Formats: sequence, C-alpha cells, structure tokens
Amino acid sequence: MSPSSRAESITERFLRKWPLPRVDPGGSKETRGEVLVVGGAPQMPGAVILAATAALRAGAGKLQIATVGSVAPLIAAQVPEALVVGLPQTRKGGIAPSAAGEIGRRSRTADAVLIGPGMVDRTATCGLVLKLLRQLDGKVVLDAEALACASVDRRAIAAAKAELALTPHAGEMAQMLAEPISGIERDRAGTALRAARTLRAVVALKGAETFIAAPGGRLLCNRDAGNAGLGTSGSGDTLSGIVVGLAARGADLLKSAAWAVFLHGRAGDILARKVGPLGYLARELLAEIPREMARLSRRG
Repeated sequence: MSPSSRAESITERFLRKWPLPRVDPGGSKETRGEVLVVGGAPQMPGAVILAATAALRAGAGKLQIATVGSVAPLIAAQVPEALVVGLPQTRKGGIAPSAAGEIGRRSRTADAVLIGPGMVDRTATCGLVLKLLRQLDGKVVLDAEALACASVDRRAIAAAKAELALTPHAGEMAQMLAEPISGIERDRAGTALRAARTLRAVVALKGAETFIAAPGGRLLCNRDAGNAGLGTSGSGDTLSGIVVGLAARGADLLKSAAWAVFLHGRAGDILARKVGPLGYLARELLAEIPREMARLSRRG
C-alpha cells in the first residue's frame, strides 16, 4: 500500500472525534496560552502581522512579537494586542543572530513559538535558528525562511530539545532535503513521512493535498477543504499562525497542524463562495477562522 493511500483523511467527522482542548469558561487569557512569533523584515512586515493575528484568531490568549527594530513600531501599531520587541538587524534586514539570547528569554513565558514569517537574510536566519534550537524547549513551529536551516544542519533540527513542527511547501521541502522538486511532487506522502522521521518533527507538506506526518509514522491528509485561491501571498503565514495558536492552547503539534490545515482550507472555501474562486486575500481568511473553529468544536 502506498503512503498516500494509507493516509488518514482529515474531515469534519475526523476532527469532531479529535477535538481541541476545552476552553475554561471561567478562565482568563492566561489559561489559553501565550504565543511568541519571531519574524518580519523591512521588506515584509506584513507576514509577521498575518501570522501573529492568526494565532489570536485561533484562540491564543497572549501574544508577543519579536521583530527587527526598524519595523517594530509599525507592527506594534498594526497589532495592538501584542507586546512587540525590537531586535538588532543585519544590513540585509534580517534578525541578527545576536538576538538569540533576547528571544530565548522571551520564550520562557511562551507556550508555543513560531519562527520564520517574513524573515530575510538566509545566512543570518540560519545562524539565529540554529542558536535558538539549542536553547528553546516546548513547542516550536518553523516556517518560511527558518526552514532553510534544515539544508545547513539537518542534525541540529533532529537533535533539538523542543517539539518541532515544520510547514514547508514543495519548493522549501526540496531545499530542505537537497532533492529535486520533481521527486517531491511525485511522492508527496512518502516525502512528508521521510522528512518527519529524519528531522524528528511533525511535517506539514503544503499543497492541493496537504500531507501531515509525525515522526512515529502517522500520516494525515487534507483533501476535503481548500481551493486554488489559497495560493496567494501571505496564505502560508496565516496557516503557520493558526498552528502555533492552537499549540499554545494545549493541542499537541500533530493535532494543531491537522486542525489548522483544515480550518485554513475551509476559510478559503467560504471566501471562494463570498468573493470568488480567485482574488480573495490572505488577511480575509483571518475573520473566518473563529466561526469555523467554533462550528467544528460544537459537541453533541
């Protein structure tokens, strides 16, 4: 049996039998977890704004954003719900590796950390991520430019203290594994499984069919939600933000990824009906997430 054919399908029924952690009706923002999002650059401040907002839309209670100093005031104005920290930056606009100590200190109060949205300067990013992987624990999601460190030092990812989730598209996966993209596309399910085992991380290989693999060999696939309109700038940042928001609330990373992929796809389906099959924006996905999450979470 091929990996693709044995993958468990993520459907509404599947998710209702695998619910998110219950929300304490008498609880506060502290009981729903804190997210730290690390990312952004002068060229792309919007990516970290989308990811951070998505984490709150997924129900996280508190939010910190660590970004380059030059855009920190802008991001603070756009996401007033967040505590925003400005970090030293490189000439290319990346977060300097010397910021690892400050990020590590900020992470101590966080229940889940996302690294990658909107980051630039690959050399600096890889240096920063590899430093952080030696000190962070708990739940960590790597996306976008942060995934490039897998092509530099795969062993460092596999040896990380933290529980990791990686959210590459096929091009990023090809770079991570140093393999042709054509081979990735021919066996997306098998590639996701192989990457999960090699990197000891939950891996969500994004695409028309998104395969989510766990290091232990469990394989899930979303075929029921989503459409071509999700292939738009900022869509991946929104998805990674949902993953980290659900993880902060207490879901394990496999469950967080499965729910996030389905919610993200279903939000796109709703917008395709409202706006049109193409042309809706990544930021418009955000408002659809809480309603769809509430609907899928209803019991009885």
